[in-house]
Amino acid sequence: MNNLRKNKYNFFWIFGFFITIFSCTKTEQTVIDLKSPSENIGIEFFLKSDGSPNYLVKFNNQLIIDTSAFKFEFEGQSAFNKGLRIAKVSKKSVSETWEMPWGEQRVVANNYNEVVIKLKERQAPKRSLSIYFRVYDDGIGLRYEFHEQESVDSLVITDEKTTFKLLGNHTCWWTPADWDCYEHLYRTSKFSDIDVLSLKNEHTLAQSHIPFNAVHTPFTMRTESGVHLSFHEAALVDYASMTLEIDAKNLAMNSKLVSSERFGYAAKVKLPFKTPWRSIQIVEKAKDLIASNLILNLNEPSKVKDVSWFKPMKYVGIWWEMHVGKSSWAYKSKVHGANTKNAKKYIDFAAKHNIGGLLVEGWNTGWEDWTSDGREGIFDFVTPYPDYNLEEVVKYGRQKGVEIIMHNETASAVTTYEKQLDTAFKLMNKLQIHSVKTGYVGKIIPKGEYHHSQWMVNHHMRVVQAGLKYQVAINAHEPIKPTGLRRTYPNIISREGLRGQEFNAWAADGGNPPEHLPIVAFTRMLAGPIDFTPGVFKFKISEKNSINTTLAQQLALYVVIYSPIQMACDLPENYEGNPAFQFISDVGVDWEQTKVLDGEVGDYVCIARQERNTLNWFLGAITDENSRPINIKFDFLDESKEYEATIYKDAENAHWKNNPTGLVIEKMLLKKGDEKSFVLATGGGLAISLKIKK
Repeated sequence: MNNLRKNKYNFFWIFGFFITIFSCTKTEQTVIDLKSPSENIGIEFFLKSDGSPNYLVKFNNQLIIDTSAFKFEFEGQSAFNKGLRIAKVSKKSVSETWEMPWGEQRVVANNYNEVVIKLKERQAPKRSLSIYFRVYDDGIGLRYEFHEQESVDSLVITDEKTTFKLLGNHTCWWTPADWDCYEHLYRTSKFSDIDVLSLKNEHTLAQSHIPFNAVHTPFTMRTESGVHLSFHEAALVDYASMTLEIDAKNLAMNSKLVSSERFGYAAKVKLPFKTPWRSIQIVEKAKDLIASNLILNLNEPSKVKDVSWFKPMKYVGIWWEMHVGKSSWAYKSKVHGANTKNAKKYIDFAAKHNIGGLLVEGWNTGWEDWTSDGREGIFDFVTPYPDYNLEEVVKYGRQKGVEIIMHNETASAVTTYEKQLDTAFKLMNKLQIHSVKTGYVGKIIPKGEYHHSQWMVNHHMRVVQAGLKYQVAINAHEPIKPTGLRRTYPNIISREGLRGQEFNAWAADGGNPPEHLPIVAFTRMLAGPIDFTPGVFKFKISEKNSINTTLAQQLALYVVIYSPIQMACDLPENYEGNPAFQFISDVGVDWEQTKVLDGEVGDYVCIARQERNTLNWFLGAITDENSRPINIKFDFLDESKEYEATIYKDAENAHWKNNPTGLVIEKMLLKKGDEKSFVLATGGGLAISLKIKK
């Protein structure tokens, strides 16, 4: 870009960024600089001589994203990427805080500088588009706004190509951009070695479609100098999910939208329209990725005045017993799990152990045929099986202080679910059931749609809107990925969207390896809450399958993996009499603040969270297949208080494979400034409850 710079003029703007105008022999060149509030991150936007728009990103005055372009292709119109001029530039600076109704912290700082650049074609048809840049101290966001056009009320987008040009062959943690599934293991490789297409036949679930050498987001990487980047999107509404297509030769990525085969395009949008944000988190240390609120802050403030009807909670469920073969979802199986007697047993256990909810799967008719080709119309979302008295179970739970969590498995017969959605949520409202776990196993019906296409993005939003109407919070499985919309619609409480605990029970490859969750914490968890369902105490499932962690790690996951609903997923009989269950009974689910103490992607992570209301602290640390020492400085504790600490740590001979239940429980008093060292076993963990001494 230096060879373009002639006749340089600087104009100072109030919040500290510059527009610099250059003249050249053929066309006027304009470079727009924008820096974050602390000036550690900056972007430069400029038009090349052919009128094509480009940007670059700097971190600590060094290039981190090299010159990158964007392009849109449409049905019935020419592409929008050349012959442009800058028609208008506007700017603003925001410094504010906002409160989460529940979350990893109560108060969130939202400080950024923003520039909006309106681009207009020099020649007919002289269309215009605005690009928004927001620059924070922990990353950037960019989005596009399509303006109204004469005699055109909508656009059909066939392709969006937002480029991210890297400065090196970074180390990456990735999953394949399967248009139908997020439930793949993460890989670790250099950027140039990413080969997604070789994995097309590895998946064994009911749906998978991998058409390009592309990866899902969040996509996290580390440079040779140790800078960490994570690419994702925010505020995904009425648009197709973005994947990132790998250009290994040029060390670049290009956005690749999940398309609809039914309609033959990626997205159809009504004008005017703003796309989701394309986001890049940029931090020195891996732990700061988890601490970042960039994705949340790129979303709009809450549109919901009152969500007091939902309370964060721990829950048990008639669920794990199906995965381990004790019972079945289907009534005709003779071992039907969702019966009234069994539900009451779980309710009694939950009430005894400070657990607020019970999930019941397999309660409604349709489970005999739900995986068949004729899935349309199979499920009835209001009619229980004969052995399950829904009203009686709800009443019994209410008497015991345990709320029932509804379950709606759609088998991806989405049109069937939408026809019954109003009726199903009316039933929940009548019974004062305030949360539902939805499921989308299988290929999407109608045919030609994928789990992450625009049509399904809009379906999930219709479910969220219905939930608001009937005071129902949504925990979606096999979902569209989270993009921070929980800020705008707080009844989006949690989602799956990763390879979960159930794979440990039956996956042909033996389950999730020990490195899985130390990667997840720096990748998928950056997108939003995870319903991972931790808490297994019986580790041997079958000859081929075991839980590939220690017991201490299962406890630590209640702190490390965030969700406002946390399942104690194992069977009540596997918990009874085990003193380790006290941690699950004690641990919070709603947090005043979070401190990410340390971690490296794929290796380990250590997090402390302070519970709202009680102001007690809980700490969790997990590691991969490598044992490692960990030193905890309790500087996060309040100065004036002493804490009764209960420490759940790996025994000296604990091992995720050979001795997963090896656990030592210790008690001591701790205060701010204390420092303790521990050893995490292979596949191990550490969990500590810190209660204020009365």
